[in-house]
Amino acid sequence: MSGNTPTTSISHSDAHRIFVRGADLVEELIGHLTFTEMFYFELTGRRPTRGQTALLDAVMVTLMEHGLTPSAIATRLIYHSAPENLQGAVAAGLLGVGSTFIGTMEGCAALLEEIRTAPEGMPARARAVAERHRQARQPVHGFGHPFHKPDDPRSVRLLALAAEHGLAGSHVQALHTLAQAVDAAYGRHLTINATGASAALLGEIGLPQPILRGVAVTSRAAGLVGHILEERSKPAARHIWHLVETGIPYEDEPDAP
Repeated sequence: MSGNTPTTSISHSDAHRIFVRGADLVEELIGHLTFTEMFYFELTGRRPTRGQTALLDAVMVTLMEHGLTPSAIATRLIYHSAPENLQGAVAAGLLGVGSTFIGTMEGCAALLEEIRTAPEGMPARARAVAERHRQARQPVHGFGHPFHKPDDPRSVRLLALAAEHGLAGSHVQALHTLAQAVDAAYGRHLTINATGASAALLGEIGLPQPILRGVAVTSRAAGLVGHILEERSKPAARHIWHLVETGIPYEDEPDAP
């Protein structure tokens, strides 16, 4: 910033050229970087290594599709209501990326950072984090899944991929340390779910914790476009609406005391 004038380091252009992060869009980026590589470059200003690209790409593939979850249902219903507003339908679904679905990797990343940088060491802080959540009856972000038991196959693959590329560093170590502490505190095995593994991988490639939900939003947007395309050929929104109308009957409120 110069004086009180805000500045940007992302992009600028003139009549003949467009620059993104200092690189010529036409001559250096189009046809040279994939979407995943360009996404990393846009966020960090650095061209990713092969391993960094592989991990970011794997996370985005993992998070793209989750079936008829609330975000996809919202997108289909809004598209049914306003088919001329595709972007509005996608936006409606993206509002569901939060602390219950997908966005939990942001919370897990914060825990991993706390554990990774703890002066008393990872094991001691991991035990404290697990016990803190148990006593508060709060879920530990990145752990547990209603269907994938005893382990989430997506997480197994993601963590193996990090090891394959030599990128299983302190974030992955913090995740495994927390997993051991969580199992001990709760007296049973809680799987590392896909958002937990994703948080560790994105930390390993240098993406900051406050913007990790943005990775999920970017990936999920593509998945929701897929649901809109299917809604056009295999409509489900009216059926979902009918199920709600018939499945939730009207009931008079009891008289107030």
